[in-house]
Amino acid sequence: MERAIPILPVEDLRVAKEFYTERLGFKVRFEASEDGTTGLLGLERGSICLTLDCPMSGHGREACVSLQVDDVDRYYDEWRHRVSIRRPPGNEPWGARTFDVLDPFGNTIFVMGPST
Repeated sequence: MERAIPILPVEDLRVAKEFYTERLGFKVRFEASEDGTTGLLGLERGSICLTLDCPMSGHGREACVSLQVDDVDRYYDEWRHRVSIRRPPGNEPWGARTFDVLDPFGNTIFVMGPST
């Protein structure tokens, strides 16, 4: 199997871990940190994997990751009471249904699936 796993920059692994696990429903795959605030945090939710890096020096900030899912509205309904939604679900002219969320560090979580 081949796949890409996005690495997102964060400023505090504790804050990131709470946001992604408690609010977005990810599970921890691995955690490499001596102090709980810096290091690497691997996350998964179904077949979606992310890695969070603090401090992610030498790379860009305010990253964007696209999560391709089967049911955009199911994710929206689950997340809308837990996090601030940047843009609610909508059908795009290019044939997908999307919405997006900002994490506490300015990274965009762009959720995309089939249009309804």
